[in-house]
Amino acid sequence: PDAIEVLDQAIAEETEADIKTAMQEARAVAVLNSDAGEADKIAAIETIAARADRDGLSQLKRVEAASEGTLKAAATDAIARVEGALILWDALQNIWYGLSLGSVLLLAAIGLAITFGVMGVINMAHGEMVMLGAYTTFAVQEMIRGSAPWLFDYSLAFAIPLAFLISGAVGIAIERSVIRWLYGRPLETLLATWGLSLILQQAVRSLFGVTNREVGNPAWMSGAFELGQLTITYNRMWIIAFALFVFAALMFVLRQTPLGLQMRAVTQNRQMAAAMGIRTPWIDAMTFGLGSGIAGIAGVALSQIGNVSPSLGQGYIIDSFMVVVFGGVGNLWGTLVGAFSLGVANKFLEPFAGAVLGKIVVLVFIILFIQKKPRGMFALKGRAVEA
Repeated sequence: PDAIEVLDQAIAEETEADIKTAMQEARAVAVLNSDAGEADKIAAIETIAARADRDGLSQLKRVEAASEGTLKAAATDAIARVEGALILWDALQNIWYGLSLGSVLLLAAIGLAITFGVMGVINMAHGEMVMLGAYTTFAVQEMIRGSAPWLFDYSLAFAIPLAFLISGAVGIAIERSVIRWLYGRPLETLLATWGLSLILQQAVRSLFGVTNREVGNPAWMSGAFELGQLTITYNRMWIIAFALFVFAALMFVLRQTPLGLQMRAVTQNRQMAAAMGIRTPWIDAMTFGLGSGIAGIAGVALSQIGNVSPSLGQGYIIDSFMVVVFGGVGNLWGTLVGAFSLGVANKFLEPFAGAVLGKIVVLVFIILFIQKKPRGMFALKGRAVEA
């Protein structure tokens, strides 16, 4: 209470709006702890309620517990308003976390969507393409730290194309050496790619060790800012923007390039595409390489929000398949909507059911959904597809 007079003088002279608001809130707390009149205390309650945050809520609850009559009623009403606002902010925070998770799922699943859609291959090694992209980022940053540390803030500019090329090359090698002999045999393909995933994991363990590796954030991806009661980290914000950019670029490739035209032709009718002169084996290899390269780019993004380990991709492979099946096999718009929908659903379920049970609930929902719409939300249409 002794600070009220000093605060009044400072508030009168202050020109910065944020600082003035902070002083007014500090004065309101001082008034509530003083012998001021009821009208002054009610005005102070309104000032603290306008903050609509948890610190203000705890102050209001102390006033409610220590007061009676009109002052207690004012505090109770303010508490109800603040709690309602906090519920809304919590919902918005969950939506933000869900969009962040959805962007990661989109990056991890979008390559699987075109691979599965064009080739019908259940690729259990897709997660390892993500892992290779993450380790490429780690290797690039280690080289920059050792030889050109002033380039660290530009490390991702080097890592993204390298991750795409390395993961894409490994994907083409896998398709040409193993998968092309197994088309039309889904069980053998699943087992073969699962075995390849174990081989790739062990190769990375032998090369980089079994311990987790930390990848640094460039300065422009570090930190966070407040939007009301919403905390937005720069790395998550950039990953969402990057995922949407990759989606738009892939849509351009599929709609506006000869490779995309041939990929869509093979998707709709492989036999007719071959009869028209399209080299379907070459399209299969390029498609697998493109899907694997995009998975490598997803690894670059994932390295910015967590540690890199040989089992990094295993945490996303099942979710990626769920996104593809839920959205509609071979449909990129379905993958986009499915990724963000499942991401938001997971984050809303986690506070009530926990992370593991929340995923089980989502899985059960997808199973029930597929019973009604076996081709997903956005199924490809056409007589050739239906046949």
